[in-house]
Amino acid sequence: MAVSKRKSSQSGDSPKDKIVYSEFGNSNSEALQRGVPDLPPNQQNLRVQVSRKGRGGKTVTVITGFQGKAETLSALLKTLKNQCGTGGTAREETLEIQGDHAQKLVQILVQLGYKAKISGG
Repeated sequence: MAVSKRKSSQSGDSPKDKIVYSEFGNSNSEALQRGVPDLPPNQQNLRVQVSRKGRGGKTVTVITGFQGKAETLSALLKTLKNQCGTGGTAREETLEIQGDHAQKLVQILVQLGYKAKISGG
């Protein structure tokens, strides 16, 4: 167990440098960051639904259920936006594509190897 105790009374030190007690060392360490499992496409169950709630009446297609890294998600988002010819965004583990493209997105995702279903009415 790494223990760090340090107090500094010098002026000019930033608040980050004034560590009084730290049990596990640097709190920004990559070792303490939570790992994200990057599952292959055939092991991911995706849900595609069309929503207008909370978007000022604009229709968006929301794809949820991703379990992967942000880089993989952004690359997939770019592919889907190009195929639909619209804009979109990635928010946490969901993708939002502008417009009602549920049927088309399910076909594209299945061709890419994902397990995708349309959810909702």
